[in-house]
Parts: sequence; C-alpha cells; structure tokens
Amino acid sequence: MSLIVFPAIDLKGGQVVRLAEGDMNRATVYGDNPAAQALLFAEAGAQHLHVVDLDGSFAGHAVNAEAVEAIVAAFPGHVQLGGGIRNRQAVERWFDLGVSRIVIGTAALKDPEFVKAAAREFPGGIVVAVDARDGFVATDGWAEKSDMPVVDLARRFEDAGVASLLFTDVGRDGLLKGCNIEATVDLARATDIPVIASGGVAGIADIRILSLHADEGIEGVITGRALYDGRLDLKTALAVAQAAA
Repeated sequence: MSLIVFPAIDLKGGQVVRLAEGDMNRATVYGDNPAAQALLFAEAGAQHLHVVDLDGSFAGHAVNAEAVEAIVAAFPGHVQLGGGIRNRQAVERWFDLGVSRIVIGTAALKDPEFVKAAAREFPGGIVVAVDARDGFVATDGWAEKSDMPVVDLARRFEDAGVASLLFTDVGRDGLLKGCNIEATVDLARATDIPVIASGGVAGIADIRILSLHADEGIEGVITGRALYDGRLDLKTALAVAQAAA
C-alpha cells in the first residue's frame, strides 16, 4: 500500500498561509487564491488535499467557508477538511458540499461520543486529529494542552470506525525540522487505526522514510511549508511514495 501525500492548504482570512508551531501570530502568507493553489497541486499529480480552516479552529465554527467551497469545486480529487468542525450539522454540511473526509480534533477530546456517532453515520469519512505537545493532546487550535496522553486518545477510538488518526507534533509544525517519525510510527504500532503524519516535513527524506513504514500503519503524510518554500517537489514526493508501494 503506497503512502498518500497530502499537500496542505491552511486558510487564515481567506489567504493561504503556514503557521509556525500553530501560532496565529507567526503566519507566512503564500497566496490569496486558495482554489488556484489547489489546482496547482492537482496539476502536479496530487489526488488528495488537506485543508484547514485555521480561523475556524479558534472560533469553533467555519470562518473560511467560501474559500473551502472554492477549493472543493476546483480540486478534482479528494479533499480532507479540518478546523472548527464540532457538531453533526457542520459534518453533514461539508459532506453534502463534496468534502471527502472530515478531521475532528478538539471535539474528539471534549465530546468523544459525537465523534463516534459521526464515524458510524459516515463510514470512512471521519479522521481524528491527535495533536501532540510534549506527548499530550493539544486542543482549541493547539492553544491549550490537555492532561491526556496521545496514545490514550487514539485508543479511545479504536472500535469507533474512524478512518484514520492525523498525528501532528505541534512543536515541529511549520518549522521544517523534520517529521517526528519515531513518535508517528510508535503511535501507528500502538493502535490498529491508520496514521497520517504531519508537522515539520522538511524534504524528500521524510517522505522516503515514512513510506518505508506504510506497512506498519502509516497511511499518509501532510506537507505544507516545505512545498511552498521549494524544499520539496510535489511530483518527486508523489513518485517516491508510489515507488515504495
């Protein structure tokens, strides 16, 4: 099974940005046309896209809905969306608009029954975000750190039917330090849910190493700043991920 490479589009104020360590005050703007960026990724061969409504993560509801809708309309592949999706109505609305998978983070910790019910109602459509700061779950746009260990949150959903776990090392996100491969693989080994790696991807070496662990439960990898800064070529990343299958 080949590793899925998810180019990331993070939205703040309708613009394409990347944050450093999830800090909204440390945003780098990469463009003001998210749909055009989605098309560029598609032209490079991407079949999957990871979109985050950053403002929504803090507000607890959709803020960049217009930009997300434009991305979904423009991108011919699968769009995975996260950011402020914390109730059934929001989940249903985005699926109706053509989103393929919904990422739920804060609500997974604070309202696990909602997440489990959504996973039952939308089989294969719910991804649980396991955002880690120093080994514990971070919530509310990563602004808060809980007292729950990452593995405990992951195991809570083992029998719930969630599609995947999205594991982000918050301390590396947007810093190009390299993905926390050890922690990502450890999580994949500790649970029977496929894991998507995120946070700190610096270049092709991260893609190559993660692809070697695809048979251990690593389903995919999300990359943003490395693509926007030109440190990682998307076509090359897709080819490396495919070759390891």
